[in-house]
Amino acid sequence: MGKPANFGIVSETEDRIILQDVGPWDKHFTITNDAENVVEKLLPRLKGRRLLYYDSEGELTELVIKDGKFFTFAVGWL
Repeated sequence: MGKPANFGIVSETEDRIILQDVGPWDKHFTITNDAENVVEKLLPRLKGRRLLYYDSEGELTELVIKDGKFFTFAVGWL
């Protein structure tokens, strides 16, 4: 088992927070593989904002939250 995702905040605006995986992935889960924990960790900071991250292919992906928990991924939301 790996350690929780290691990530940094790329940008933070009034409507969204964008994350970037930092890794190293041989020791830490990616945001994709640790989505539930990432949402749980950042939920108090979100205050209704969207949570997005750059995936391993550089695609901007949304961590969709429903009822205060990770629900699904959304790609190509722009």
